[in-house]
Amino acid sequence: MFRFVVVPAIPKEKESWRCGKRVFCSTEPIGFNIYDNEEKCRLSTEYSSRATADEECERLNAPYLQTDLGEGRHFSQS
Repeated sequence: MFRFVVVPAIPKEKESWRCGKRVFCSTEPIGFNIYDNEEKCRLSTEYSSRATADEECERLNAPYLQTDLGEGRHFSQS
């Protein structure tokens, strides 16, 4: 398992309105975040495309992969 993985961002509420007993809300388009499996939290940066988030995720994981592969550990993406 990788330390950093790409996850869909949590939609942000822009506005809400009431119609009778129902409440409706509109949200901003969803982007992507990077989740840290070790710290169990999302990083604050939000990416508009999956490709950009994947590139940053690979960059963040690179030092951990080099260290672990040098020690004979093998990772499989899940």
